[in-house]
Amino acid sequence: MAKNKRINVQGTDIVLYTSNRDDYISLTDIARHKDSAHTDDLVKNWMRNRNTIELLGFWEMINNPNFNPVEFDGFRKQAGLNSFVMTPKRWIETTNAIGIISKAGRYGGTFAHKDIALEFASWISIEFKLYIIKEFQRLKNEENDRLKLEWDLQRTISKINYRIHTDAIKENLIPKEITRQQANVVYASEADLLNVALFGVTAKEWRDRTPDQKGNIRDHATLEQLVVLSNLESINALLIQQGSSQSERLIQLNKVAITQMRSLIENNTLKKLK
Repeated sequence: MAKNKRINVQGTDIVLYTSNRDDYISLTDIARHKDSAHTDDLVKNWMRNRNTIELLGFWEMINNPNFNPVEFDGFRKQAGLNSFVMTPKRWIETTNAIGIISKAGRYGGTFAHKDIALEFASWISIEFKLYIIKEFQRLKNEENDRLKLEWDLQRTISKINYRIHTDAIKENLIPKEITRQQANVVYASEADLLNVALFGVTAKEWRDRTPDQKGNIRDHATLEQLVVLSNLESINALLIQQGSSQSERLIQLNKVAITQMRSLIENNTLKKLK
């Protein structure tokens, strides 16, 4: 239930609140426009009418799956008789209605869904109803404008955050230059040589750093990294044929990986394949 809102209609403050995305308007405040000393009596008199009971009942049948239609039929037959008395509390408790709500407290009173409240306003004064509609619509337009502004702001912030996040990811994807210490290490396999050239770590080092991850380092590679990895395998095979040492090949492969990753992360064609 949202915080109470209010509109001022011809000098009368009318409280509104939202429940389950539906707007409810104070019947008590609407009645105050006609007779501030007898608001409850005005609501009760309106609810004694046959037309009112039918309005309330048919509204509930359309909008309330838990409505009690049997009790509604009974009230419908009695409505309009001099002996018939109806109050909001009786209607709600007997029929399990949701279109009318009684609230206690400082801003309490009888509230009704806007569809029903506007019919009550017509009974009070056609002119007053039209002013209520005008003010109510003005309030909703202001709310929609504010929500649109908030949405645009959130969308802008999201775009900025996305760009920051994406740029950070791109920066992390670009391999770091091989250190002298890494170049001097003798790697047990060519696969690990390629891993170090592209990812900066061996398969074992990756597993030690990410014990919770399933699979191997290449299972978690991006599309760009897999493309570069495939190229590195071909280049490495050529360098082996040329007789390059493992240390020399690592440095060369790392340079290729850096160049290709920088190119690929800015390539629109590759982005379309994701």
